[in-house]
Amino acid sequence: MSLYRIGDITKQLGVSADTLRYYEKFGLLINIARTPSGIRQYDDKDISRIKFIKRAQRMNFSLEEIKNLLHMRTDPQHAKDEIRTMTAEKLADIETHLSDLTTLRNELTLLLNLCRGSEDGCPIIEDLDTDN
Repeated sequence: MSLYRIGDITKQLGVSADTLRYYEKFGLLINIARTPSGIRQYDDKDISRIKFIKRAQRMNFSLEEIKNLLHMRTDPQHAKDEIRTMTAEKLADIETHLSDLTTLRNELTLLLNLCRGSEDGCPIIEDLDTDN
């Protein structure tokens, strides 16, 4: 089994040393081995766990949710319903954000087109000045 220092992990996974320390403090990384002088030593299971954390973050799970997922990861068969519920809620949140972003994109596109076609004033500034 290979052991890695914190600097190796930061280079390999693109995660800062402060982030790794925070993950440990928050309880996402547990039982990190240390040398007698206190230097952290990560193994392949730790690397797998960090990759899991980063992927879950990209899916917009909070650190608290990720902590729950990591706990469920140890026995996914029994946690399947809870994982599905959690994921469905996350998907619903993302769908709402997508809808909001689509509305925003349409509004900004309209304003930009109005501004391009306007010979006097600026519809963008005027729209931002309104109390809608």
